[in-house]
Amino acid sequence: MTFKDIFKSSFLDNVTSVSPLDMLLTIVLAFAIGLFIFYIYKKTYQGVMYSSSFGVTLIALTMITSLVILAVTSNVVLSLGMVGALSIVRFRTAIKEPLDIAFLFWSIAAGIVLAAGMIPLAVIGSVIIGVILLIFVNRKSHTNPYIVVLTCANSSAEKNAVDYLKQHTNRCIVKSKSVRSGLIEVNFEIRLKDDNTDFVNELSEIEDVSSAVLVSYNGDYMS
Repeated sequence: MTFKDIFKSSFLDNVTSVSPLDMLLTIVLAFAIGLFIFYIYKKTYQGVMYSSSFGVTLIALTMITSLVILAVTSNVVLSLGMVGALSIVRFRTAIKEPLDIAFLFWSIAAGIVLAAGMIPLAVIGSVIIGVILLIFVNRKSHTNPYIVVLTCANSSAEKNAVDYLKQHTNRCIVKSKSVRSGLIEVNFEIRLKDDNTDFVNELSEIEDVSSAVLVSYNGDYMS
């Protein structure tokens, strides 16, 4: 076979380049792995608004990727065309949660590995990744940070509130402070000793403290 013979192919030759059994097995396994990824995504989602369409996208992405790679591995000419075609594709959808990027790459990687014929790697690897995500993403911790938004009438009330916070929390750090005429607003990052948040009620009852708000803090603070 010469170099020119490699690039000689007809439409009828491509029909039998992938056996029906390989196609069926790849599609079924890609759907099963994509469904597993969707299940893990649903169980580990911690965003504000859950999107079921993104979960369905993970299933479709796994199946589509496996079909593309299956076609590429069976035809050299098609593989060169795929590189050129996919290089002009641009995605403009914003990713709201950082963990969503991991699920997208997981779906693509599973489809590639599966279509390459490495079925044990695709199945066992996906199971291990899923278990790790379930353990670490859903892990509960009492040291989660919170933000306390405190509004005081004067510096004396601020001092009393800070002393109270230091007594009832493991950590108390000033994140921002704004002072206006007759009004002081301070934002504190705190670590709770336990799940009890009743101290906020007592904090708001301190003299000259007009309001005390406790907000869950995900680690991204913007002043």
